[in-house]
Amino acid sequence: MFLSSSPKTPRKKMISCRFVTMKFLAFESICIFLLSQALLALGIQQIHVGQEMIGKISAAGQLMQCSASLDVLFLLDGSYSIGKGSFERSKHFASKLCDALDIHPDRVRVGMIQFSSTPHLEFPLDSYLTKQEVKERIKRTVFRGGSTETDGKSQGSTAMPAMQVKERHITVFAVGIKFPRWEELQVLASEPSERHLLFAGDAEDAANGLYSTLSDPVCTATAPGCKVESHPCERRTLETVKELAGNYVCWKGSKQPNAVQASLCPFTRWKRVLIKHPSRCFRTVCPDPCDSQPCQNGGTCVPEGLDRYHCLCLLGYGGDIHCAAKLSLECSVDLLFLMDSSAGVTLEGFLRFKAFLKRFLQAMVGQDSPMSVGVAQYDDSVKVPIELGQHKDALSLMESIDALDFSGGRTLTGRALQYVAQHGFRSAPVFADVQDDLPRVVVLLTDSKSQDSVAEAAKYAKDQNIFLIGIGSSFMRAELTMVTGNPQQTIVYSDPQDLFNRMPELQRKICSVGNPEGCQAQSLDLAFAVDASSGVGLENFLRLRHFVRSSCLHFIINRDVTQIALVTYGSKAHTVFALDTHTSSSALLQAIDQVPFLGHSASAGSALQHVHSDIMTVQKGARPGVNKVVVLLSNGGGMQDAAAPAQQLRHDGILVFVVVIGDAERDTLLRVAGSPNYLVHLSSYEDLQYYQGLIIERICEEARSPVNLCKPNPCMNQGVCILGPGSYRCQCHGWEGPHCESRVLRGDSPRPPAFPPRSHGQWSPRGLQHFSRALQHSKRHVDQRH
Repeated sequence: MFLSSSPKTPRKKMISCRFVTMKFLAFESICIFLLSQALLALGIQQIHVGQEMIGKISAAGQLMQCSASLDVLFLLDGSYSIGKGSFERSKHFASKLCDALDIHPDRVRVGMIQFSSTPHLEFPLDSYLTKQEVKERIKRTVFRGGSTETDGKSQGSTAMPAMQVKERHITVFAVGIKFPRWEELQVLASEPSERHLLFAGDAEDAANGLYSTLSDPVCTATAPGCKVESHPCERRTLETVKELAGNYVCWKGSKQPNAVQASLCPFTRWKRVLIKHPSRCFRTVCPDPCDSQPCQNGGTCVPEGLDRYHCLCLLGYGGDIHCAAKLSLECSVDLLFLMDSSAGVTLEGFLRFKAFLKRFLQAMVGQDSPMSVGVAQYDDSVKVPIELGQHKDALSLMESIDALDFSGGRTLTGRALQYVAQHGFRSAPVFADVQDDLPRVVVLLTDSKSQDSVAEAAKYAKDQNIFLIGIGSSFMRAELTMVTGNPQQTIVYSDPQDLFNRMPELQRKICSVGNPEGCQAQSLDLAFAVDASSGVGLENFLRLRHFVRSSCLHFIINRDVTQIALVTYGSKAHTVFALDTHTSSSALLQAIDQVPFLGHSASAGSALQHVHSDIMTVQKGARPGVNKVVVLLSNGGGMQDAAAPAQQLRHDGILVFVVVIGDAERDTLLRVAGSPNYLVHLSSYEDLQYYQGLIIERICEEARSPVNLCKPNPCMNQGVCILGPGSYRCQCHGWEGPHCESRVLRGDSPRPPAFPPRSHGQWSPRGLQHFSRALQHSKRHVDQRH
């Protein structure tokens, strides 16, 4: 490097180089990443500081920017012994150091020489005027090859050329690569040598070391608060030494003719060893924005430069940038946790449940708000150490949870469920003058198979209107489903961390009590098309029927919110009930329980065509302005003719969701579903229950999406739907009425649609639904008269 402070003063010269005999000079050129990953692990240079300080040094190295009158000359070894791969890494290191230099004609200028047996000027100092131009030129530099003058050990004397360079006021930085011979580099480097020795294995560290040496007085002052610090460090040199391996039997000549004698001869071998060189490393360290520990609730602070940071928050936190609690129950319930404390769950599992319980409640429960939370634990007996509503603040609740002790004993989950159903919700309400009639929820945490029956106890709890949620590891799935009666009320985890990741899921399930987990108040017309063919079989058909039944429990069934239709099919499709047939959940569920098995071959295409023409129409109860979804449940048979009617449904704005159990060609299924997002392909009917939540979630996404009032066409008898602002009208030909539902009688003149004179543009889709239903009832009355 060549450096000067101003035009009035001579440019001070600095050369950053690697030792090479080149006429009368021998230097070390800058290069980087010449060590393989395995060799880097040996730690050729190690600064003896903590990992946090290493991070600060690296972060500061990325921010270094030397701005001064400075000429920098890079010398790159281009000999065959270095090789093309190492040469490319040398270029990369030189390019990285340029990031720390403010390259400009009036400030830092950069040049480059490539050398082997003879030097070659790649570009002089005044060739390129911007950092980007210099880096692009370094990138284009071609490996030249040549005889080896050096690549780790100088083949000529370096002391005299180094002294001559320094006498010319050139400051020399010696940068080690691979396994450098640090003794020779110290001879090359300017004094003090420990401040002018760098190692190319860490670009940010090397940039920091370069800047730290140049910062006073060459470069501008460091950023506010930053300072150069001295740290103990150790550099290592890989040497090959000869060592005695032992004595072995050998044969020597004898004074007697034609004879030899046995003897012990020393045996040596060559060994590679690392020679340690204790030193001091000078590095610039800047204030860390994370030093003030701004992240709360166990969050991890990640610095971004000198004055910015972001927090990595634990699950349940992140309500603001400092990891405030972001989850809350957002619902009022009486919440009782039932924790397994038996020998089967082990002390480790019990402590894991305690930690999960604490973190969940810390995230969910407000600091000052009254709460209705209790905790019971069980083995072969049951106790309630924290009664419902006992604590009025989160701190005392946490202290009580900390005091819970592991008991050990038999795992009698059934008995525990029976006990808490009878005695767990008898505590006084939080406010004495308020009757506590909140929904009651029991969250069971267990990792041990019960040694008594859980089915009867679970049924008893549900009969007491207690909502059960089960949490356990994956092998507990079947028993937890038996307890809750619904896979959607169970949470299984694969490992301890996964348990903590399920906190938001638990929050949603707790707050779903008393409210369906479906689309809430979103209006939806939903049709199920169920394969009842012989390919499915009676037993699996009953599973499909149960899936439809349990899915319907997640929706509010009435004419204003969700309407559900059911179609079964074999070779032909049959309407079990239309969209407007049932207006209550009880009537709907009773009708599902009576759906018969059909048999015969399957034709999914005829089922979808039937849904399009006989279900999703205004005359059959479909509501204009309401999103529409078809869920096709099939064993994969008869799907070849389903793609065309599925596309027709989508064209009319109706989502097709395909659920297939069994073998089927995925390409065929994708053509029917239209997208992988609307396809669930399962191997067994037993797995179907575990995907119910996903399917309902996708259905509800569609229910919340914008709706096109003219899709599907609400106009009957080939009427044309014309969109208005928030409304539509039907243009009829030979028919009349809002939806072209009445034929024009002979002698009569067509009457305009019965919309209000002007304001129908402001009608909401809900208003259109009521209007449509009124017209349907009117149409039915007219049809009966005629």
